[in-house]
Amino acid sequence: MIFQTQIPLSKQKHNQITYNSELLLLGSCFSENIGQKLSYYKFQSIQNPFGILFHPKAIELLITNSINKKEYSDTDVFFHNERWHSFEAHSQLSSPSKETLLNNLNNSITSTFKQLKNATHLIITLGTSWVYREIASDALVANCHKIPQKKFLKELLSIDEISESLEGINTLVKSINPTITIIHTVSPVRHLKDGFIENQQSKAHLLAAIHQVVEPRKNTHYFPSYEIMMDELRDYRFYSEDMIHPNKTAIDYIWKKFREVWFSEDTLKTMEEVETIQKGLAHKPFNPNSEAHQLFLKKLQQKKETLIKAFPFMSF
Repeated sequence: MIFQTQIPLSKQKHNQITYNSELLLLGSCFSENIGQKLSYYKFQSIQNPFGILFHPKAIELLITNSINKKEYSDTDVFFHNERWHSFEAHSQLSSPSKETLLNNLNNSITSTFKQLKNATHLIITLGTSWVYREIASDALVANCHKIPQKKFLKELLSIDEISESLEGINTLVKSINPTITIIHTVSPVRHLKDGFIENQQSKAHLLAAIHQVVEPRKNTHYFPSYEIMMDELRDYRFYSEDMIHPNKTAIDYIWKKFREVWFSEDTLKTMEEVETIQKGLAHKPFNPNSEAHQLFLKKLQQKKETLIKAFPFMSF
């Protein structure tokens, strides 16, 4: 008897992710979840240099500004609630110091351009089709920074607007990195503050738009994070306490599916070695001075040295 429907997945045969790959992750908070996994397993990856970006227009703007090597100045930032902010970045870059914020923005632009140019894989996770337009400037913002909502107009991006934005992203990235592989996915996090029906409409627009631009021949692909959560994990035991975000079990499950599709067999074996070291480093001995523990540390050090010799970029 079968108790669960399964999303059919196929092993990616070309441009697999290995430890020689360089990855850039952009998008919603689900990018952070996958990015943390990549960091744990010591991949060469950068995630969200401008912080969490929920909608495609914000990601497109970041990529455009990075390729154009924009330099942020006083006119690009504003002061609110005792901190300096940019409408183009998440509040994690904000600062009580204007100079610090500008440094954060300009350093992030530089690191984004460098990674876009060198990356083998770009993973874009879209969160919502809902956007906010600042009335004063008539510009879409990446983050409202808790400014009163009366200062903004709320809009729903159409399927065509999203697909045009994604086509723009693909064209921009490939103009400086023609061989890059782009993986699109939709965040399984539900944006219920927009409303239950509105969230479904938003996700539907994202899904429809992505499938208009995905074409494996052009090295653009889709991974069904959203579908796995909605179908294979259709139970509240897979959600955190807010009943909106996937919990650790769900994140681990989707991560397992992702690596089965995208990671080479040799990479999976190396990941097991990395995990052994990570668990060893987290181990808390009953007697740190015992002969057994000292032998354990010696063997752990040998494993670290062996891996670092094969992959010098790794650091434990």
